[in-house]
Amino acid sequence: MSDDPAARLEQLERTIRERDEQIHAIHRITSALSGIVRQQDLIREALEVSLELVDAGAGSIILYDEDEETLVFTHVVGPSADQLLGMELEPSQGIAGAVFASGELRVSEDMNSEEEHDKEVGEQVEYITRNMVTVPLKSIEGDPIGVMQVLNKAEGIFTQADVDILAILGAQIASAIETSRLHEKARLAEVIQFIGHISHDVKNMITPVQTGAETLQFMIDDMFGRLDPVCSDCDDEFAERIEQAVSEVRDFYPEMVGIIVDGSTNVQERTREISDCIKGMVSKPTFAPVSLEALTQRVIEPLGLVAESAGVTLLHESSDCPGEIIADEKQLYNAIYNLTNNAIQACEEDDTVTVRIGTVAEGEWPEGDCATIQVADTGSGIPEHVREKLFTDDAISTKPGGTGLGTRIIGDVVRAHDGTIEVESEVGAGTTMTVKLPLTSAEV
Repeated sequence: MSDDPAARLEQLERTIRERDEQIHAIHRITSALSGIVRQQDLIREALEVSLELVDAGAGSIILYDEDEETLVFTHVVGPSADQLLGMELEPSQGIAGAVFASGELRVSEDMNSEEEHDKEVGEQVEYITRNMVTVPLKSIEGDPIGVMQVLNKAEGIFTQADVDILAILGAQIASAIETSRLHEKARLAEVIQFIGHISHDVKNMITPVQTGAETLQFMIDDMFGRLDPVCSDCDDEFAERIEQAVSEVRDFYPEMVGIIVDGSTNVQERTREISDCIKGMVSKPTFAPVSLEALTQRVIEPLGLVAESAGVTLLHESSDCPGEIIADEKQLYNAIYNLTNNAIQACEEDDTVTVRIGTVAEGEWPEGDCATIQVADTGSGIPEHVREKLFTDDAISTKPGGTGLGTRIIGDVVRAHDGTIEVESEVGAGTTMTVKLPLTSAEV
């Protein structure tokens, strides 16, 4: 430091200003993070404050995904943010991987001299990094959870004051992320308990419905068993009049009782699956031979009543249908049910929904060697902004009160079966969705 009193005073004033800015920034980010529970909002606020404080051009939070065992760009601020968001790195890849593994903050003054710098990432998003600070993010126990990277100081290199404040903010960000995760776990615990209660209540409520339907079937069977001998003793005209009066019930009640019992069982099983899923007990698909014709018919029967009440014609067609395919019967039922039900909901009175199943035996997957399930409707069609998100976690619904969950279920099932799904739609002219499932499967 210079011996000149004026220079020393100027240096001291500059240091005090820097400390004031740091204290102000820490107070700002602490106040912000204490009021944020949603992790995405938390990360955005923390990252933006950090970049503003050290006058950097870009930054990212990269968190470790334990399930996939990868580092993931969960939030990015600056140029090429859209391209980087969601990108995955190996835990040992680049400087991010090195800092994640070592747990030591790293200042890179010149990226050209950094042997571990992964230039491919920058080249891929067309953003060149000149200098960078990589801050490890750790849990309260000291375990690594990810890193924060702050790139390209506007002027010069990152100072020691910059590094100090980023280290402090990194610790606060890591703590806040952990707090957010604890909030999520606590909320999930409440949901699990609530779903458990719902599952129990559904079982209690459905049991009388099943029992009542089965008892009704027994009583009607007994009634016809006693009525038929009586009719045989009557004259033909009287017997014919009785048969005309009861024929509709005789023809319809076995199917209706079957729908009630089958539907009640499916509701109970689906509720239990939801409960298990929230508890983290997601069962893997159970693959076994399944009759696609019989399975589709099981879907058509209950939804036929839904379509009829809406004035929609529901048709079922099959051509060269495979005898059996290898699939998870429950999952495939849910997918076909949601495809068909969504099509009905998209229709108005006098529209038509057609469910077609078939086989393309010739050729190789995915053009051939596949079973096909096609659901076509003459309804309202799907707008482009909705269509591009179908079958993803970001799926949305055009129905009032809809969540898009049905299409996400379909997407999950198709992916679990290594299948494909194609959508052709025109607003106002209807939609056709085609699922292809491989006939040759490694799962048996």
